[in-house]
Amino acid sequence: QLQLVESGGGLVQPGGSLKLACGASGFTLDRYTIGWFRQAPGKEREGVSCITSSGGSTGYADSVKGRFTISRDNANNTVYLQMNSLKPEDTAVYYCAATWSQLGLFRLCVTNGGIYKYWGQGTQVTVSS
Repeated sequence: QLQLVESGGGLVQPGGSLKLACGASGFTLDRYTIGWFRQAPGKEREGVSCITSSGGSTGYADSVKGRFTISRDNANNTVYLQMNSLKPEDTAVYYCAATWSQLGLFRLCVTNGGIYKYWGQGTQVTVSS
């Protein structure tokens, strides 16, 4: 069974940092573009960041640019989201998603969750004092 599993969420104070991880079972991630999305209570799902299969291209939502960094370690079948300078408005359930890498998808990989085939169950991030 193909699964994505997120980890690393938790409670952190404003200005703090967390590092999320997205791992896979049943398949290897090295041919997949990976996206991170989040959904806060009462709000629509929002794209956060994405990275191409090689890691050569990354994208970010304006709301996290300069604070979040996406990276991948294909040898360990894991994609990371380093989140710094966290704000209360970053509070949400964070999901990773995977889609087979294809030319032309990169321009959609942050904004369009519909291109992704596999989704994880999510990890809660709460930013509060």
